[in-house]
Parts: sequence; C-alpha cells; structure tokens
Amino acid sequence: MRNTMQALVKTAPAPELELRYEPVPEIGPDDVLIRIKKTGICGTDIHIWNWDDWAAKTVPTPLITGHEFAGEIVELGRNVEALSIGQRVSGEGHLIGKTSRQSRAGKFHLDPETRGIGVNEQGAFAEYLRLPAFNVVPLPDAVDDDIGAILDPLGNAVHTALSFDLVGEDVLITGAGPIGIMAAAVARHVGARNVVITDINPDRLSLAAKVADVVPVNVAEEDLNDVTFRLKLKEGFDVGLEMSGNQRALDQMVEALVMGGQIALLGIPPGKSPVDWSRIVFKAITIKGVYGREIFETWYKMIAMLENGLNVRDVITHRFPVSEFRAGFDAMLSGSSGKVVLDWT
Repeated sequence: MRNTMQALVKTAPAPELELRYEPVPEIGPDDVLIRIKKTGICGTDIHIWNWDDWAAKTVPTPLITGHEFAGEIVELGRNVEALSIGQRVSGEGHLIGKTSRQSRAGKFHLDPETRGIGVNEQGAFAEYLRLPAFNVVPLPDAVDDDIGAILDPLGNAVHTALSFDLVGEDVLITGAGPIGIMAAAVARHVGARNVVITDINPDRLSLAAKVADVVPVNVAEEDLNDVTFRLKLKEGFDVGLEMSGNQRALDQMVEALVMGGQIALLGIPPGKSPVDWSRIVFKAITIKGVYGREIFETWYKMIAMLENGLNVRDVITHRFPVSEFRAGFDAMLSGSSGKVVLDWT
C-alpha cells in the first residue's frame, strides 16, 4: 500500500476544494482502514465548497472533506473483532463520545459530543479513510457500492420517514431534494396511502416521480388545496415530512395537516424564522426535530428495506471519476441534480 493517497482537501478558508496527495492515515487499535471506492456529494459538502458562514464557523482547515462512502477494509486495528480484511463496508460518519447521559443510555445519535468525519475530522473524499470499528456498517451483496455511497443521506430519509407510523396514512413531503425524494420512496415502501411531494423545481419533481410512486406538486403552479380535494383528503394529511428548510413550506404544511397531525423536521431554515405557534397549538400538532440517523437502528432498517424491495437507485443522476470532481460539484450546484457519486477506483 502506498504511503500517500489522493484526497479532496479544503486547504484554506476559501471556496472550492483541491485534489492533492496526502499521507495515508495511520489507524489505532480500535480503528479500521477503508479503501474508498465510491463517495456521495452531500449538501453539507456544498456548504463547505462555497465556504459560507456555517462552514467558516465549523470546519477547520486544512481538512479532507466528505462523509458519504462505500469501500472495503484493508487493515484492522489489533483490538478489532468481527470484521475482516476485504469486507465491503459503509459507515456512520458521526463520531460519538462515551460520557454523556444520552450516549451512556445507548441513544448515540443524541450525543452532544458528536463530531463528523469530513466536517470536524478527516473525511472520506480520499482513497483511504480511518474509521473507528464501532462506526463500520458491513454491506450485504444486495447493496452495491453506488447505493452504499448514499446510505448516509438515505439514513436521514429513513429516520425522518419512520418518525411516525405511516401505514395507511396520507403523507405530505415539502422539498424534493434527494433526501425528500428518498423519504417519499420509503413512505410508500412502508405502506403510506397517498404521498404528495412539493417543490418549485420542475427537474426535482420529475425525478421524484421517477424514483417513487408519489404525486409531485409544483406549488408555484398548483394550489395544494386543489390537490387535497382531488385526492379526496377531506381533513388533510396525517403526517408531514419537512425537508426544505423553507418557512413558507412549513406554514403550508401546518395548514394542510389534520387536527392532531404530526410533523418530522429535517430541513434546516437559514437563520431564525417566524412561526405561528398558536396555529400549531390549536391544531394540536406534534413536531419532532430529526438529526442524522439513529445509531444503529436506522442502518438496520434501511438495509433490511433495500434487501426487500426498496429501490432508490434512480435518485443517483450523475457519476464522475474523482478526477472530474469539479463537474460533480457543478452538477450539485445546478440545483437540478439528484445524488452525485464520485468514483475513486
């Protein structure tokens, strides 16, 4: 194995990334070394690429970015058991602490000491990644490397969609980005009756209809009330999944829900937003904030669904060799792509 590797690095507090050679990570006794095969570009990576206010406050430089990946184990720490050289894997990118009340209770996804690979720690946009063995998720044969590289965002979708019982329910999803689209596919897979997804981007809505059995609605052209009437939803939607981070979308969702409706919030608004809390109270709406994935229950359930018919392959719209990483980021920045996968092989 070489001593150096190619990696995409945020070299300085400025826009874009640089493809350059870095030392191959050295692993500790409880780590594994993963040879990366495929990586997905995430919305977080776009924030880092653009070097916006959030990135400037959060991301140290220099840093290898990226946190969505699939690869194979090439080295094991001396304490690592139950994993093997050559094993195909993905992994949880949230590195947890072990001392908080939540972590000690087994609620790892709520640990306040969490640090993210590719955000706070060296990441997966590289030929090799060091990862604690605890965070490794083995991939079954039914999950190929392309899908393995997008399990992180699929996990966000699964965590959000499974926040509430969807069997026989009518579901409204606001935001037809890749995670919203995958959440729609999950909702249908687990038994939702009607799934409506809204956006103002016709390309994203077209992709949603290709990936999942959903009703796509361009709210810039069609009134959501007309859609509920057409679907014969007399009282409204039972469950809302807010994926856009858009205040108007959340307001629209509140109005479209039944009394006692439930909302799972994954979308992050840009800064503070005015909320009509009295309307939420008087409609007795339950709101749940969603962050990341439940470690490791979400991983278990999404892999089980993928092995049993959940198909999100078409959400991947672009594939590039890592040498063409700029084209990959351009596709993401266009606002019209689905998931973009970089090939490191």
